[in-house]
Amino acid sequence: MKTIIKRIIEYFGTRSLPDKMEFPKWEKSLSNIQKKINYGFRDLTLLKAALTHKSYLRKKFNDHKVPSPFERMEFLGDSILGFVVSKELFQHYPDEQEGSLSKLKSKIVSETYLTIKANALDLGRFILLSSEELQSGGQNKPSILSDTMEALICAIYLDGGISVASRFVKNYVLTDFEHLVNRIELVNYKSILQEYLQSHNQPAPDYVTIAEEGPQHQKVFVVEVSVNGRKMGKGKGSTKKNAHQEAARLACQKLGI
Repeated sequence: MKTIIKRIIEYFGTRSLPDKMEFPKWEKSLSNIQKKINYGFRDLTLLKAALTHKSYLRKKFNDHKVPSPFERMEFLGDSILGFVVSKELFQHYPDEQEGSLSKLKSKIVSETYLTIKANALDLGRFILLSSEELQSGGQNKPSILSDTMEALICAIYLDGGISVASRFVKNYVLTDFEHLVNRIELVNYKSILQEYLQSHNQPAPDYVTIAEEGPQHQKVFVVEVSVNGRKMGKGKGSTKKNAHQEAARLACQKLGI
């Protein structure tokens, strides 16, 4: 583990992040995010790595072939998050079956839920992005916000250990989770529709992307869902996944589920 941390530190030690003219307030913002999460990093380089998006590294240093520390930290942070959430749910719901716990966990570690929590920390304004990503609203994109939350969890773990990372997850991810998981955007309508049709011995729903609207960096996908050849709902979303969910929600509404 020490070798990995050393490599991250060395990677950033050879790069100027960023030019003061380019992002004059970024260094100062690092102290603000530490106050927000009530944790002071012993090695600030780890925090910088978690908040430096791959788009910035690849644009600024042309590092297309080098594995981005951000992506690697996101990978480990995802696993740490999954472990802590599983442990907390296991203890919090001693009488729940595995299936119910798995569904609840999937909501908490989802992109939508993590985006809600990232916005609560105003995390978007602390992320270092390429100018192109910044102009296209990258600081508000769910995929970037949720990935950064995972990278941040990893940074805290590498700097302070599993107990500190667990405390962050409990205090800033799991707070009010019982209320939040019932928000409409966190209900998995695709799963609900699928299970309903299976229980009625009907074939799986068919999802078809019928249109892609808007410019390349702000695409809107239009997806239509059919059940037994009957069109049941048409959903729109910034990703195909979101469009699928909206179409499934309308289908569930029609079926009275």
